Amino acid sequence: MEKIIILGTDVSPKVVFDLENNNFFIKGKSVVTEVDAFYAPLIEWLENAQEKLNKRIDFVFDLEYFNIFSSKRILFILYKLSDLKKSGVDVNVIWHFSMEDDDMKEVGEDFACMVNLPFEFISNTVMHREFA
Repeated sequence: MEKIIILGTDVSPKVVFDLENNNFFIKGKSVVTEVDAFYAPLIEWLENAQEKLNKRIDFVFDLEYFNIFSSKRILFILYKLSDLKKSGVDVNVIWHFSMEDDDMKEVGEDFACMVNLPFEFISNTVMHREFA
């Protein structure tokens, strides 16, 4: 299965869906105006990957900001991950947030309540201090 690698821009996040290396993340800012054009291929890829995922995946969301249109598509991705979990794939969501941004953590907590997936919350501030 082909991997997806999308470089981030000022309005769109960096995306890596790499089955071979078990690397899955969405990182950056998502204020794309054409959300369906951006997110539909990602959702479709997850639908098609179900039969090929046979090990634990840690799906990382490291978003500094996203608009309401993107939030709906992010929720769709989480629902697809929940479907994968129901089919037997060991899925874990890692939700990064900044200590200075309570809203991003709260949004992640809200998403966690909406989908049946384990969420791990990681403060980017703490992580950066550990590597400083």
